[in-house]
Amino acid sequence: MKAVVRSTPDWEAEIGQRIRATRKQQKLTQQELAERSNVSRSAIKYLEAGHGSSLATFLNVSRALGLDRGLEEIFSA
Repeated sequence: MKAVVRSTPDWEAEIGQRIRATRKQQKLTQQELAERSNVSRSAIKYLEAGHGSSLATFLNVSRALGLDRGLEEIFSA
């Protein structure tokens, strides 16, 4: 069976949806998450919309939402 390979825009959309869902689950506004993450509200808006984001923004937001634990597993040998 052939593995499905996602495009970069597909990943950006998926990550944005998951970030938004987690933020709402934690009952945070975009502004509150921006302040916790030390990024602008527009950066949160773009990230959630899947319009691309810097790696630093992604990491700061992931850390603020408590999602950074899984990042270590990505590169574990």
